[in-house]
Amino acid sequence: MKNFYLIKIGEISLKKGNRKSFEKQLRFNIKKKLKSPSKITIQRGRFFLETEEEDIKNIQYALSTTPGLVSFSRAVKVEKTIDNIKLAALEFAKGLVEKYPLGTFKIESRRADKGFEYTSYEISALVGEYLLDNFLSLKVDVHNPDWIINIEVRNLAYVYGAQERGTGGLPVGSAAKGMLLLSGGIDSPVAGYLMAKRGLRMDAIYFHAYPYTSDDALEKVKTLAEKIAPYLSGLSLFVVPFTDFQLLLKQKAREEEVTLLMRAGMVKIAEMISKKRGSICLVTGESLSQVASQTVESIKYTGSETELPVFRPLIGMDKEDIIKTAISIDTYETSILPFEDCCTIFSPTHPLLKPDSEKLKSSFIMLEGEALLKEAAEKAERIYFKP
Repeated sequence: MKNFYLIKIGEISLKKGNRKSFEKQLRFNIKKKLKSPSKITIQRGRFFLETEEEDIKNIQYALSTTPGLVSFSRAVKVEKTIDNIKLAALEFAKGLVEKYPLGTFKIESRRADKGFEYTSYEISALVGEYLLDNFLSLKVDVHNPDWIINIEVRNLAYVYGAQERGTGGLPVGSAAKGMLLLSGGIDSPVAGYLMAKRGLRMDAIYFHAYPYTSDDALEKVKTLAEKIAPYLSGLSLFVVPFTDFQLLLKQKAREEEVTLLMRAGMVKIAEMISKKRGSICLVTGESLSQVASQTVESIKYTGSETELPVFRPLIGMDKEDIIKTAISIDTYETSILPFEDCCTIFSPTHPLLKPDSEKLKSSFIMLEGEALLKEAAEKAERIYFKP
C-alpha cells in the first residue's frame, strides 16, 4: 500500500453495544470514496487506512468530507523499538524543518501498550533529543510549537504529523433515510450537511417552475447538490416540474395565502417521492422567524400537511452562523448567485404571518390540485451525484 493514514473518531467511541455497526458504516463510506484498493483496520478508537491511491489531495478531500471522523493524519507504522521510532520521526521532521528552518517543535507520545519499555514522557524526551542532535537550528516549545510530531505505541508504533480536521458527527447511513427540500438558497444545503453529520442518508428534491424559473436556476441547484454530495455519501436529486401547480395557485388562491399553500404542495410531493424511495422524514432549511413563511404559525401549518416528521436543523441558528457553515462547505458563493427559484415567483406583497392552520387546510382542499401534485411527482427527473 502506498499511503497510510491514522484516523481519529469522536462520537462513535461513545457508543456501546452497537458501536461495531457505526464503525462498519464509516469504513464503508471511506472506501466508497477512494478510487484505488484500500484497507481499513480498527483499533481502540483509531482507524488505520492503507490505500494504493496516489492522489494525496483526493484522499484528504475524501476524508475531510466524511462524517464520523474528527481528524486524520498521514502516518508511518514501524516495529515498536525506540530506534525505529526515532528514524520515523526524523523522516517527518525533514519536511517540517524545510518549512520552518528556525522553527520550534514538540513531541507528543501516547503509550497504549503499557508493556513497552519506555513511558510516554520518556519516548517524547528521547525522540526530541534525537531531533535536536540532527537539526541544530531546532528548539523545543511545549506550549506553542510551530509543529508537532505524534507517536502512538500500540501493536506497532505509529508516527504522524499535522492532524487535518474532519467533519465529526456520525457516519452517513447509521441513521435512517430522509428527503432534503433543496432550494437555491443558503439555508437548505447547510441543513442537509448538518443532518448528514447525524448519520441521515438523504435524497434531495428541487421544484422547478420553467419558464418562470430559468435553466440557470436549475444549474445552480445542481451545483449545490454536487457540492454537498460528498458529505452525504452520494446524492440523488429529484427535479420536480412545478409550474402547473403554481399557475393553479395564481388562479385560485388568495394572494396572501400563496406562499404557504405553495409550500404545502411541495411538502406533499416530497412525501409522495419519499414513500417510493424509502425515506421516512423530510429535512428543510427553515430557521424560526427568518421569513414570513417561517413563523411558528406558518411552520405549524406546513408541517401538518405531511405524515412524515419534518427535521429543521437550522431552526434556532443565527443567519451569520448559517453563512459561516455555508462558506466552510463551499456552498455560499453558489447560493448567492442571482437566479431566482420558484419560491420567489408569484410571491405575495403581504404574506400571512400568523395563519390559521384549519383555514389554510380548507383553502388547500379547495384548490383541487391533488392530480397536479401526483403528476408532478411522477414526472420528477432523477439526477445522481457521486460521493
